[in-house]
Amino acid sequence: MAGARFWRKWTFWHWVTAVSLLVLAVVLVYPVGQLLIKSFVAKDGGFTLKNYVTFLSKRYYRLALTNSLWVCTVSTIIATAIGVPMAFLLTRYRLPGKPLIRTLIILSLLSPPFIGTYSWIVLLGRAGIITRAMEAIGITLPTIYGPRGIILVFSLHFFPYVYLFTSAALQSIDRSLEEAAANLGVNGWTRFRTVTLPLVLPAISAGALMAFMSALADFGTPQLIGEGFQLLPIAAYSEYMNEIGGNPGMAGALSMGLVVISAVALFLQRWVTRRSFSMSSLRPPEVVDLPLGRKILATAFCYLVVLVAILPQVVVVVSSFRKTKGPIFLNEFGLDNYITIFDRVPGAVANTFRLSTVAIVIMVIAGLLMAYVITRRRSAATAALDVMLLVPYVLPGTVIGIALVTAFNRPPLVLTGTATILILSYVIRKISYTVRSASSVLTSLDPSLEEASINLGVGPVASFFRVTAPLVFKGVLAGAVLSWVTTINELSSTIILYHAGTITMPVAIYSQVISDNFGLAAALSTILTLATVVSLWLFNKLAGKDSGLLM
Repeated sequence: MAGARFWRKWTFWHWVTAVSLLVLAVVLVYPVGQLLIKSFVAKDGGFTLKNYVTFLSKRYYRLALTNSLWVCTVSTIIATAIGVPMAFLLTRYRLPGKPLIRTLIILSLLSPPFIGTYSWIVLLGRAGIITRAMEAIGITLPTIYGPRGIILVFSLHFFPYVYLFTSAALQSIDRSLEEAAANLGVNGWTRFRTVTLPLVLPAISAGALMAFMSALADFGTPQLIGEGFQLLPIAAYSEYMNEIGGNPGMAGALSMGLVVISAVALFLQRWVTRRSFSMSSLRPPEVVDLPLGRKILATAFCYLVVLVAILPQVVVVVSSFRKTKGPIFLNEFGLDNYITIFDRVPGAVANTFRLSTVAIVIMVIAGLLMAYVITRRRSAATAALDVMLLVPYVLPGTVIGIALVTAFNRPPLVLTGTATILILSYVIRKISYTVRSASSVLTSLDPSLEEASINLGVGPVASFFRVTAPLVFKGVLAGAVLSWVTTINELSSTIILYHAGTITMPVAIYSQVISDNFGLAAALSTILTLATVVSLWLFNKLAGKDSGLLM
C-alpha cells in the first residue's frame, strides 16, 4: 500500500526527471565509465596501470600530450588577442560596414575547422595557389604543414568564440562605472585595465575556454596537415583503430588524458572568474566616433582579420566550380564536381540531413523538458541531471566515439555500426546547447503565467505545453540551431562511429581530402556551408528581428 501511494504521488515531471537520469546514465555515464575501466584492464583481463605508465613514460605519447597542450594554448592566446580587440572596437566605436564585419565573423565560425584546413592546403600547400605564385617570383613561403599550420587554422577559426562572448559582455556594462573612473582622472589603458577588463574577464575566459576545448577536441585539422605532428585526439584514434577486436586500454588511457585536460581547463576558467560583479545595465556604453587616423587603423584591422578568416570559405566555393585533374585544379569552371558527388556519394548528403534531423527533434523535445525540470522543479535529482549535462563539455568527440563503441559493441545492447549510435553521439554532445538556452529563458519567465492557467482549470502538463512552451520557443530555437549547425558539421565522433551505410558529409569531405580529390571535397564543403547558412537564415525568420541572433 505504501508503495502504491508513493507511485501515485509521482507527477509527469517526476517521470521526466527519472527517465532523463536513466537515459543519461545508460548512454553517457555507462560508456564513459566503461572506457575508464577499460583503461585499467590488461589484455589478459586483469587490473593494470600499464596503459597509464606507458602513456606517461613513452616519448611518443608524452609528445602527443605536450604538443596538444602547447598548440591549443598558443592558439587560444592568439584567438583571444584577436577576439578581444575586435569586440572592443565593434561595440564601442562607429566603424563603416560594422554589420558586414559581424556577419563575416559569424560565417567564419560556421564551417568545421577541417574545411578551413583544406582551404589553406589549396592556398599554401605544396602545390597551393599562393605557394606557386610566390615560387614564380623566387619567394619560398613557410610550409602550412605541421604545428604552425595547425595554430594558424585554430586561431582564425576559434577567435569568434572570444569575440562573441566578449562583445556581449561589453554591451551589458553600465557606463556609469567607467564614467566614475573617468571623473577620478583614470582614462585610456588604465581605465580599461582596472575597470572594464575585470568586468568582462568572465566572458573573455568563457570564450577562451570554448576556443581551447574546441581546439583540443578537433580531429580533422591535425590529421590533415599535422604530417607526423601528433596530438592526443590523433593518438587516441590511432590506438583505437589499431586495437579493434582487442583490448582498447591504451585508447582509453589517452582518452582519459583528454578528459583530464578539459576538466583542468574548466576548473581554471572557474577559478579565474571566482570574483563576480553585479551591474544594472540600465545605461549601456555609448558608441562613439574615433579620430580619423585611428578610425582608419581600426577599420583596416577589423576588415583584415575577417577577410583572412573568411578566405577559406571563399576558396571552397570558388574551388567547387573548378575542374580538376587528380589533385590539380584546372583553369576551367563547371558543375562537374557536383555531378560527381551525387554519382559517387549521394548517401553522404542524405545521411547528414537524415541523422541530424532525427537528432535535433530528440534534442528539442528532451531539451525543453529537461530545462523545465532543472529550472522549475529543483531537487537533488534535477541537480544531478544538470551536472550530468555538463559532462559532454569536457568530453571531446573522439572520447565520446570511443566510449560508445567500447560500451555498445557486445550484448545486451549492440549498436556499433548502426545509425542509432551516431544519433546518440550527436544528442549527447549537442543537447546542452538547447537545454542551456531554454533554461536561460525559463529563468527569466514569470511562473505566474503558468500558475494562472492552472488556476483556470488547465492541468499542469497542459499548461506547460499551451503556455510555457510557446513563450520559451525562441530560447529553444536558439539552442536548437546551434545544436543543428554543430551536428551537421560533426567529424570527431562520426569518424569513429560511422560505417559505409552511414557516411556523412564531414566524413566524406575528410576522405576526399585524404584521397587528394580536392574538387569533390570543395563541392561537399560548399553544400555543407550553404546548409548551415540557410539554417541560420530560417532561424532568423522564425525567431524574428529582435531575437539577438547570430546573423
